Amino acid sequence: MRSDATTVEEYLAGLPQDRREALSAVRSVILDRLPDGYEEEMRWGMITYEIPLAIQPDTYNGKPLMYAALASQKRHMAVYLSGVYADDAAREDFEQAYRATGKRMDMGKSCVRFRRLDDLPIEVIGEAIGRYPVNDFVDLYHRARRR
Repeated sequence: MRSDATTVEEYLAGLPQDRREALSAVRSVILDRLPDGYEEEMRWGMITYEIPLAIQPDTYNGKPLMYAALASQKRHMAVYLSGVYADDAAREDFEQAYRATGKRMDMGKSCVRFRRLDDLPIEVIGEAIGRYPVNDFVDLYHRARRR
């Protein structure tokens, strides 16, 4: 479900209460663990955490480099983790930590889907968010583009 909201507050206010509470809780963990230099924005109809073009102007689409995102979709909510997608070691660590919680993992390449906050190991999400300072993620991005 794509949102036309222009601010994070507007996006959250437009959600049903249960989803607003769940996404607000995940957002709080993201903001607590997000390394300095990333910015929270509304882009592509979801809350994104990105590297400003002033820091990394050379991107494949001319848009700020997305590090993570948070969205309410039609049948689920999702956290998108670009670091987990772009780095095989990070993905292995993430999947191992996720499984160790005993929670059912519903994941695509970067998308972690959940229906209720209790379904999501929020501490594992926080670890993934805190993994890459901006410069390290920019380096990872450039290495991935050379493959």
